[in-house]
Amino acid sequence: MARHAIEPYPGMSQAVRIGRQVYLSGQVALDERGEKVGPGDAEAQVRQIFRNIERLLEQAGAGLEDVALLTCYLTDAAHFPAYSAVKKEIFPGEAPAGTTVIVAGLLDPHFLLEVEVVASLD
Repeated sequence: MARHAIEPYPGMSQAVRIGRQVYLSGQVALDERGEKVGPGDAEAQVRQIFRNIERLLEQAGAGLEDVALLTCYLTDAAHFPAYSAVKKEIFPGEAPAGTTVIVAGLLDPHFLLEVEVVASLD
């Protein structure tokens, strides 16, 4: 199957489409200019993350309705309510499968969470 990289960088891509599957690298709260969004504000970061997810899915020919799996990495369980509330807004009906993991930290301490996505166009 053909592999299509979306927003490739040296050593990684923000997303990869292989056939009808789309895999997104972990998304953090960076806007399109690469500026950090929502310092200390989990809800603002989650909203930016889902904007990034939606943009990347669109570039791959997919949409939020195609999301099959979300994996969220939180630096503190206290951020889960913000993640959960925004996720419920975005997926008001049947939500995708999901896993949430508490981690010691992310690459940049500014980021309170990171979200990976698997989508299927089937």
